[in-house]
Amino acid sequence: MLKQICFFRKRPDMSMDEFLDYYENQHSQLSKKMGRAPSIPNAVRYVRRYIVPEKNPVTGQVIDPGFDCIMEIWWNSREDFENSQRIISDPSRLPSIKEDEAKLFASHNNPVCTVIEHDSPMGPNGEATHVKLEYRD
Repeated sequence: MLKQICFFRKRPDMSMDEFLDYYENQHSQLSKKMGRAPSIPNAVRYVRRYIVPEKNPVTGQVIDPGFDCIMEIWWNSREDFENSQRIISDPSRLPSIKEDEAKLFASHNNPVCTVIEHDSPMGPNGEATHVKLEYRD
């Protein structure tokens, strides 16, 4: 399993509500709305996490993390991830992606990373915990 993480900053003239609404109802549906094949074929999960800064319990400060959203996509393999990256960067798709991103993000210069995860056992008796994904209509 491979996980991709991207960090996004909203356009400065957008409220957080406007950003969230556009991302959820337009940008995340872009390929579908354009009648194209998905940009992220074979993805296992696609999640947007909207950041709400909170007070640091040690300093008492609310610190801007520098991003408004963390987007995560899980892939079964590096090959599936790389295939998606090729699709997104295809010269025939790039103009529409960049045009839509300009309506949403402060810049196209958004960090894209893959991550290596290690889970700590958090069960009541120190056992490993598990997340179960369900697919529903």
